[in-house]
Amino acid sequence: MAMLEVKNLHTYYGNIQALQGISLEVEEGEIVTLIGANGAGKTTTLRSICRLLDPRQGSIILEGEDLANCKAHEMVYKGVAMVPEGRGVFSRLTVAENLDMGAFSRDDASGVRQDLERVYNLFPRLKERRAQVAGTLSGGEQQMLATGRALMAHPRLMLMDEPSMGLSPILVEDTFETIKAINKEGTTILLVEQNATMAFSVADRGYVLQTGEIILHDTAENLKTNEMVQKAYLGIE
Repeated sequence: MAMLEVKNLHTYYGNIQALQGISLEVEEGEIVTLIGANGAGKTTTLRSICRLLDPRQGSIILEGEDLANCKAHEMVYKGVAMVPEGRGVFSRLTVAENLDMGAFSRDDASGVRQDLERVYNLFPRLKERRAQVAGTLSGGEQQMLATGRALMAHPRLMLMDEPSMGLSPILVEDTFETIKAINKEGTTILLVEQNATMAFSVADRGYVLQTGEIILHDTAENLKTNEMVQKAYLGIE
């Protein structure tokens, strides 16, 4: 049984259908990536999975449990955390306060302290700036903070939406090294990313979305050599 099963998902914005029967699976311990052009439905898929959007049809099953009646805030208690597109940090709170917010669902003080040290080990810059207001951080630092905040929930499944957006090439490399490290420590990851080259460098498998439908699914290695993927997403003619 897969950790996450999405079956025949149909999601709308008003009368506009954004997802047209998407189905995908994520096995425990994997990094699975979703790639596609702007408007393909990648962010909508993540927002549907974490219940920020309410699909009209289909099912989302986490470790055998149907989440049809689950509210967005309850997803954290189920072991799912999201790193949203555009970082979404609490700009008027300090770095430390943002990280505290990530642990709102927990009552294990010793475990929270351990995860805080884990975050500071992954992102030493955050420890240096823990008293700084988040809105004054650079884009790369805010991405670190958004990822660290999600880790403070101690998730089994992390949804990451465009973590490299707006970052310099060096920071992009650092971001994907961090993604690999988080996964190696035991967190399963579903990754939305427009930088398909970097996504395939860390992912086990991938799905290609086009106008709300999955048109291709394969291992990351096979997708890298797929002619259509190379032309559309890797810039190889």
